[in-house]
Amino acid sequence: MPDKRMNSIKNEEQYEALRDQGMSKQKAARIANTPNSGKKGGEASKYEDRTKEELYEQAKKVGIDGRSKMTKSELIKALRTN
Repeated sequence: MPDKRMNSIKNEEQYEALRDQGMSKQKAARIANTPNSGKKGGEASKYEDRTKEELYEQAKKVGIDGRSKMTKSELIKALRTN
């Protein structure tokens, strides 16, 4: 059952499902609060198809520390595990 702190979660059902899959509260909340949360048909390009600069900007957006010193493959790994 959601607690009072979850009032800021836009898609509580998705949040709970992500938590059940073992995601951290922070990551589950970030995903559940995206504008298109819960919608399928992802139109984002694969990380491997993006430039290092695009990956850097995404890492910056989600708050990954040390991103300026990461290689493209390290950025991809950090984005997938954050």
